Amino acid sequence: MVWAGMAWIMGAQMWGGGVAADDGRRFVHGGDGRIELFNTKNGRSFSGTFRKGAGHYDRQALEGIRLVFESPLDDPLAVISVRLIEFIDHLQDHFDPEARIEIASGWRSPTYNANLQKKGRLVATASLHQYGMAADIEIQGVASERVWHYVRELGFGGAGYYHGRLVHVDVGPARFWDETSSGVGSGLSDENKLIGLVTEFDVYRPGEEVVLRFIRMTAFPIGVTPDFVLERVDVSDGPYTVACGRPHFTIEIDGPCPQFSSIAEMMEIRWRLPETLPAGRYVLRASFCRSSWEAMPASVATPAFQVVEF
Repeated sequence: MVWAGMAWIMGAQMWGGGVAADDGRRFVHGGDGRIELFNTKNGRSFSGTFRKGAGHYDRQALEGIRLVFESPLDDPLAVISVRLIEFIDHLQDHFDPEARIEIASGWRSPTYNANLQKKGRLVATASLHQYGMAADIEIQGVASERVWHYVRELGFGGAGYYHGRLVHVDVGPARFWDETSSGVGSGLSDENKLIGLVTEFDVYRPGEEVVLRFIRMTAFPIGVTPDFVLERVDVSDGPYTVACGRPHFTIEIDGPCPQFSSIAEMMEIRWRLPETLPAGRYVLRASFCRSSWEAMPASVATPAFQVVEF
């Protein structure tokens, strides 16, 4: 797998370029809020508007989109990232706003992902399909190789192309690969080497709640220090700590090093930004404790997000 920069690992790179402070957008790489999707396996489709106004989303529309991605509405683990929906919308708008997006593979349960591996498929152990952050798609009328090259040039997210009908796109770190460089089976993600922490949006207001989740875990249990650190990163003399605090976790926290045992336990983590936080670029950092995995980093930070007043 070819990595487009190490800033993700350092946690100090934003998902992409800038966002105007007064237009209400929540993502750097988003579309017009309207999308047409069709799943070639289950036959479900969605055509319409999923975003209303400045950064507000239609819950019913998002549920319809989830079904197209084969994401069961009654499974709390099966959440489709709004960032992914926005990015696919961006791709549609870039190539042909009227084109239909066909989805061959959307959300995958960890069990299903493991079964694909057993069958010898080119499937990553830490696949972002398990986190609702990836899809294998075809944009009608657009060669998938063109999409692959565009995502590579954009320097945002992942793009995998195996010289067939489909292209893999995801909203993880910027990287690209084909069948000769996928890294599958190389131990690339063993012992949580690639564990990450991501935010729900790219842009927040002071005082807002940030929803976070850990991604790309491959080994459990994982000990997490229960207090997270907010760092400002757009300063000439280097990042500095702005605030520390304990987020709300989905499991009961007991002791200085709570142990997490599944993907489900490491999602829907909520941390509220200070009410008086100045506009700027920030990251949230989490540290690990009592690690059983030698290759796992000592800490991980989100890609940088913007705090704006709008």
